[in-house]
Amino acid sequence: MKKLFLSIVALFFLLANNQSWAQSRAQNPIMFADVPDLSMIRVGDTYYMSSTTMHMSPGLPIMKSKDLVNWELVSYAYDVLESNDELNLDNGKNTYGRGSWASSFRYHKGIYYVSTFSQSTGKTHIYSTNNIEKGPWKSISFRPSYHDHSLFFDDDGKVYLVYGAGKIKLVELNEDVSGVRPGTSEKVIIENASAPSGSNGGLPAEGSQLFKVNNKYYLVNITWPRGGMRTVVIHRADNINGPYEGRVALQDMGIAQGGLIDSPEGVWYAYLFRDFGSVGRIPYTVPVKWEDGWPVLGENGKVPQTLELPASKGLIPNIVASDKFKRKKKDKALPLVWQWNHNPDHQLWSVTERKGYLRLKTGRLDTAFLQAKNTLTQRTIGPQSSANTLIELSNMKDGDFAGLALLQSKYGLVGVKYENGVKSIVVVNAESGKAVEQEKVLLTQNIVYLKADCDFTNRKDVANFFYSLDGKIWNAIGKPLKMSYTIPHFMGYRYGLFNYSTKNTGGFVDFDFYRIENQIIK
Repeated sequence: MKKLFLSIVALFFLLANNQSWAQSRAQNPIMFADVPDLSMIRVGDTYYMSSTTMHMSPGLPIMKSKDLVNWELVSYAYDVLESNDELNLDNGKNTYGRGSWASSFRYHKGIYYVSTFSQSTGKTHIYSTNNIEKGPWKSISFRPSYHDHSLFFDDDGKVYLVYGAGKIKLVELNEDVSGVRPGTSEKVIIENASAPSGSNGGLPAEGSQLFKVNNKYYLVNITWPRGGMRTVVIHRADNINGPYEGRVALQDMGIAQGGLIDSPEGVWYAYLFRDFGSVGRIPYTVPVKWEDGWPVLGENGKVPQTLELPASKGLIPNIVASDKFKRKKKDKALPLVWQWNHNPDHQLWSVTERKGYLRLKTGRLDTAFLQAKNTLTQRTIGPQSSANTLIELSNMKDGDFAGLALLQSKYGLVGVKYENGVKSIVVVNAESGKAVEQEKVLLTQNIVYLKADCDFTNRKDVANFFYSLDGKIWNAIGKPLKMSYTIPHFMGYRYGLFNYSTKNTGGFVDFDFYRIENQIIK
């Protein structure tokens, strides 16, 4: 019995030590939030990463890290991609799921470059700066819109874009990246980049990212064979023009699309993402070893859950954050965690008109939430998160609707409607594809607390809405929202603060605070 007891004690300490070791190391996913289409560089001991936020404004977010795990937003490449009806939510038009797509990040001769392409503008956009955190960013754009391109500065001074889907092409740019170099033409460098995966149909190879390591060119792509999963394919060549040979580099849990990065110590990783239901596309880091001149991803072909990197300190406050809206008089800016749904009208919001409040004003009439301007958003985060706010409502006008949203095509809202002199707390659920008002509660005071809880655990993808009259007792309202990631929006759900009018302009509401937590408190 004594030996058995000692064995049990030893096992207990072994498990405890293993758990402690795991908790002191990074865990995959690196970020449980919608941060897709990663592109990454390292300058000295600092990593920088860009990602896709499509129809949001400002756009093309820039993040930095010292350890590949703990990231913080430091900039956006642009405030407004372009001004047109689609991006402005004008005349019944929108650009959900479009805007700017997968970016390419480069550092060349002291200048940071980040490029993207857009179906909304029909152009390729390249932004550059010598101060990545403070800017300013120089903007260049030209036609056409080169799909999923990789910007590449070669050692001989030539500049290229590698792009395409299935058939991968190469085009040379001017040295100042102002456009396609005159007298040159597009060239096919890989006829069928999906071939190594045995793909016959499905998603053709795209998401190109080109790297040069030890004088060899490595092209990383994603493909999705019909009936299979998202797969990483890598091609290599001795010349940028080819010929290229390819192989499957990773096929595990659908984790794919990204590139390669090395640490200052010479340790290599792949940065990739995984579709994870309604929270969006979430980043993974995968260890890389080099064998026979090829990058070998994962451990025995699998993505490890634990990495030999520092543990995450969480996404709050560097990727999402609470906000008390307290500003100095001259500070009219919003923290970088905030993005507007499409281009905003800056005349219709303020954090200085009333000290300690975000004011959202109505300036036109809208009949639907998805067409309403000036919805201010932040990412949801997993596996669980909760957001709440307090709204002061005394300056609403008849026909106004203000509150807290979960933004996606199949959205959910909890807010206050002012109709015929009466204010009511309502829940709107659009999970069927049509907006349905599920419940209405009479409101006889001019403040209300609103809350939304999101559960993404094991792709449960369920949200619940609540209201409170005193900030202490929360009342459930409406039915649970079954959240769905839809291609028309192509983005994980976002918390949003909104106010729009259906009858009269000129009303406004004041948000006292926005709080986000990485748990659901029962």
